[in-house]
Amino acid sequence: MVSEDIIFASQSLEKFSQANRFSGAIVSFSGNVRHDKQDGGTQALYLQAHEPMTSNIIEEKRLESLERWGLDDAYISHRIGHMKPGETIVFVATAAKHRRDAFLAADFLMDYLKTEAFFWKKEIGKTGSKWVEPREVDYCDAKRWNRAQKRT
Repeated sequence: MVSEDIIFASQSLEKFSQANRFSGAIVSFSGNVRHDKQDGGTQALYLQAHEPMTSNIIEEKRLESLERWGLDDAYISHRIGHMKPGETIVFVATAAKHRRDAFLAADFLMDYLKTEAFFWKKEIGKTGSKWVEPREVDYCDAKRWNRAQKRT
């Protein structure tokens, strides 16, 4: 789900956990706008998406994670628009029979969102604004899923 609506991670996790209360493992990740002290600090973050293409491709990756790790469920909520430091940008949750599959699937989904999803991110600070690209380490992290196979 891609939306300008505020993400309340604790409420999202509670709802997901209740829906998957019989799963053996639930893993969640919340990504927040950080206050970067360089250049006077990030005052805001602005994200754009190419809708509905962004949501459709995110759903494809969610379905891939369900199949690849035999998940019970997976949920992704990603915010667009203007955000302030401390606000949640992304929430990902996975439910599986076993913890390792839930962890791997959540990690896979976050690596995808960081490097391949159609989002454009701009940091706004006291000294101006700049568009932000994924870091080299983000691309290295994402490459491992091309060669990694489903755990058996």
